[in-house]
Amino acid sequence: MEAPQRLVDHFFRREYGRLVALLTRTLGFKNLDLVEDVVQSALAQALQSWSLRGIPEDPAGWLYRVAKNAAIDSLRRDRRWVAVREQIATAGGTDLPVEIRFDDEFADDQLRMLFVCCNSELPPESQVAMALKTLCGFGVREIASALLTSEANVQKRLTRAKDRLRELDWQPAELEGETIRTRLEAVRTVIYLLFNEGYNSSLPDRHIRRDLCGEAIRLCRLLNGHPVCGEPVSQALLALMLFHAARFDARFDEGGSLLLLEEQDRTKWDGALLLEGWQSMIASGRGDRISRYHLEAGIVAEHCLIPTFQETDWRRVVELYDLLIDVAPNPIHHLNRAVAFAKLHDPRAGLLELAKLGAGSIADNYYLWHAVVGELNRQAGNFSEAKLSLIEAIDRCPSEAEKKLLRNRLALSDR
Repeated sequence: MEAPQRLVDHFFRREYGRLVALLTRTLGFKNLDLVEDVVQSALAQALQSWSLRGIPEDPAGWLYRVAKNAAIDSLRRDRRWVAVREQIATAGGTDLPVEIRFDDEFADDQLRMLFVCCNSELPPESQVAMALKTLCGFGVREIASALLTSEANVQKRLTRAKDRLRELDWQPAELEGETIRTRLEAVRTVIYLLFNEGYNSSLPDRHIRRDLCGEAIRLCRLLNGHPVCGEPVSQALLALMLFHAARFDARFDEGGSLLLLEEQDRTKWDGALLLEGWQSMIASGRGDRISRYHLEAGIVAEHCLIPTFQETDWRRVVELYDLLIDVAPNPIHHLNRAVAFAKLHDPRAGLLELAKLGAGSIADNYYLWHAVVGELNRQAGNFSEAKLSLIEAIDRCPSEAEKKLLRNRLALSDR
């Protein structure tokens, strides 16, 4: 990938939310659709202009100026500029500022805007969808994949959320401590889903999107640096993401094929990230609340902090999944528990656990359900059943790297 394309990709994730936050702060949520349009247009123009003329000295400033000018032009054409200009003048200015700074309550504009999107006036699922779309640049398909729902449902949530925010006509104000506390859980959910989309991307040609994972880790570090937000649950979330990120370099072989955990070269794991993750894990134990992030981080730690896959304490992993299901009931947790249960006992035991759960809606929306059923049947010697499930998983799988892995498993079932 050429340098301009790489830089635009970086700015799309790093600057998209910031630009939206800056412009929305001045123009208000009533003009949110316009703001999103001009920011996306500016990024598209950047790719074309920077490829021809080179990357400017101040790429972020370039993007802001292009987006700002496009917003003004659109407002003038729609005769909305007079009203917006009066609003800006009332606030003490005469034009869209060259640069906007929030107060020092948060060190990062995008993190602050996450708290704004996670408004308690919106249903929790709409808060998450809104934040992923507006500040993380997720498309409807990516959001649907992250939330395990349909694109139609996501579109409805976004439309209703925007309509409600327009009714509220949000004006920038200091986020007080109590408001921050009430919205903190939704903000953590957004950061968690942002990382998950990077860790297991819905894009067909990029199984890992390190830019998304890096942005999620950056936001979580900022969260932990805030006096209100840096509580043990936030530390547990950071530990979880760091443990996963530490293994990125070992997830593919030299030919680009995806490797399972038992196949990975553990010498390629990032020791610095593992150490930081362990420090965050220790810090997360200060309180008396056990969150889903504590338990998920604990499960990953069981894999990360032992020298070989064969030494995995599967009984402990199953116990942690049992606790996780109690704290955060979720069909994916049941699915992962069945995999661990099969490792502890045998593949048939894992299939029996899945049979207790039943497929239901997860089978309609989640390809890994079919992949796990297929692989456990293959290991149990049920090759006909394995083939049917693996074929279904391949058809639904968004990632070419995972499709290749599933095809290899399918070939082993062709007996």
